[in-house]
Amino acid sequence: MNLEFNKNEDAMRLAVSQMKQRHAQVSLGGGKKAMEKAKEKGKMSPRERIQYLVDKDSVFTEIGSFTGYEMYAEHGGCPAGGTVAGLGYIHGRQCMIIANDNTVKAGAWFPITGKKNLRLQEIAMENMLPVVYIVDSAGVYLPMQDEIFPDKEHFGRIFRNNAQMSAMGITQIAAVMGSCVAGGAYLPIMSDETLMVEGNGSIFLAGPYLVKAAIGEDVDIQTLGGAKMHNEVSGIADYRFDTEAECLDQVRRIIDKIGEQPRAGFDRAKPVAPAKDPKDIYGLVSVDNTRAYDVVEVIERLVDNSEFDQFKADYGKTIVCGYARIDGWAVGIVANQRKIVKSGKGEMQLGGVIYNDSADKAARFIQNCNQKKIPLVFLQDVTGFMVGSRSEHSGIIKDGAKLVNAVANSVVPKITIIIGNSYGAGNYAMCGKAYDPRFIYAWPNAKIAVMGGEQAAKTLLQIQVASLKAKGEEIDPEKEKALLKEITDRYTSQTSAYYAAARLWVDEIIDPVDTRRVISEGINAANHNPVVKEFKMGVFQV
Repeated sequence: MNLEFNKNEDAMRLAVSQMKQRHAQVSLGGGKKAMEKAKEKGKMSPRERIQYLVDKDSVFTEIGSFTGYEMYAEHGGCPAGGTVAGLGYIHGRQCMIIANDNTVKAGAWFPITGKKNLRLQEIAMENMLPVVYIVDSAGVYLPMQDEIFPDKEHFGRIFRNNAQMSAMGITQIAAVMGSCVAGGAYLPIMSDETLMVEGNGSIFLAGPYLVKAAIGEDVDIQTLGGAKMHNEVSGIADYRFDTEAECLDQVRRIIDKIGEQPRAGFDRAKPVAPAKDPKDIYGLVSVDNTRAYDVVEVIERLVDNSEFDQFKADYGKTIVCGYARIDGWAVGIVANQRKIVKSGKGEMQLGGVIYNDSADKAARFIQNCNQKKIPLVFLQDVTGFMVGSRSEHSGIIKDGAKLVNAVANSVVPKITIIIGNSYGAGNYAMCGKAYDPRFIYAWPNAKIAVMGGEQAAKTLLQIQVASLKAKGEEIDPEKEKALLKEITDRYTSQTSAYYAAARLWVDEIIDPVDTRRVISEGINAANHNPVVKEFKMGVFQV
C-alpha cells in the first residue's frame, strides 16, 4: 500500500473511533445518575430493553442515534432525540422497535423527538414492518410546546400514523413501562395490543396534579391510570406484568405468532463475501474529501465476490453505474466518480461533478432497474452539476432534470450512502433525503451543503464585506482574514455528518465497513412490502 493509502486509513480509523466515542456518550442518555434512579424503580435503560427483546446474537440496526446531537443546549440537551430505535429481529421477524428514553427529561418529546418518531413510523409504513413501542414518556416538553404540538408534522401526526398503519395491516404492540400521559395516552390504545408493567406503567389523559387543578379531585397515579386499573376496570390494557422482563417476554410471544405476509420478491442468491477486503475502504477515501480515488475500488469491497458489471463503462464517466449483489441481494449501483484518468490531453480529475452524458447514463440505468425490479444503491460523493457556458449551451439543466425526474419517480427501493461530499443539486440527483430513499446513511467524513465550504465562505465574505463598507467601515486585510475564518468555521460545522444526523437529514452515521450490512438490512426491510408501483417518468425536455 502507498503512503496516500496509509494516510487515508489512519485518518478514517480516527474518524470512526471518534464516532464510536460520541455514540457511547449519546448512549448514556440523560446520564448515569438518571439511569441509576431508573434502575432503583426496577427499570432497564431503553437499550437494555431492546437488547432483551431482540433475538440473541442477532443484528440490531440503530436509526437516529445522533438525533438532536449538540442541539437544545439551553434545555440540557436531548441525546438521541429522547428515543432509542432501529431494526431488530424478534423470533426471526424483522421489526421496527421504538423505545422512549425516560432518563432524558422523563422521556418528554422535544421537536426533534417528534421528527424522529415520525421518520421511524414512515420506515415501518414504507416497508410494512411490525412495530413495537416501548412507552415511557411524560409527553410533550412544555417549554417548547409551540414547536411540537399543533402542526402537521408535529406530535399529533403520530396517532394519525397509528390509525393508518392499523388500516394497512401493520402490527403495532405497545409495552407501557412508565408514564404515558395526555395526548401520548392514545398511542398504546391505538396499537393492536397493550401491555403494562405493574407499579411503573400508567396511562391517563391528565395526571393527578392536573386533575386536582381541573376538577378538585385527589387521586393517586395507580388509581387514576395504573396497570391494575386499566386491566380490571377500564379494559384499556390487555396484559399486566410484575416486571419488565415478563412484559417483554409476552411481546416476543405475540410477535412469534404473526402470520407470514407476501413479499416484494427482490432477487436474492446465496451471499458471498467480497473477494477484496472491505477494510481497505479506510485507505481508499480521504477524510477531507479532497483527493481522487476510483469508486469502483470501493464498490468491489462492498459487493459479493467483488463482482461488478458496469453499465456503459466508457460513457459518462463521472457517474459509475452497474449491477452487483450485496449480501446476496441483486442491486443496481449509481456512484459518483472522482478518479484521475489519462487522455490525449494529459491527466484529468473526475471530481464528482455530474456532466450531461453522466446524467443521461444514470437516468437510463435507473429506468432499467425499475423495469427489472432491482433495488437501487446510490453512493454519493458529488460536488454538483457542471457549470459554465459550454455546459449551459449543451443543456446541462435539461439533462440534470432527466436524472432528477428518474430518481423522483423511481418505484424500486432506494438506499443512499453518502461516502464523501453531497453538494447542491447533486444531493438531489443522487437521491438525497428529499427524494425518499428508504434509508439514507453517511460515513463520518460526509459533508452535506448547498456548496463546498471554501466557495461558500468566500461568497458569504464578499457579501458581508460589501455590507460593512456600505456602512462606512474600513476593512483591512487582517480583519477580512479574521472574517473569512469565522465564516468558514461556522459554515464547516454546519456541513458535517453530525450536524446532518442531528437533524435527521441522514438516518445514521455508520462505520464504512458496515455499509454492506446496512444495505442488506435495508433491502430485507423493503422486501416486506409486496406493493411495487408502476414506474412512470412523466414529462421532461428532450
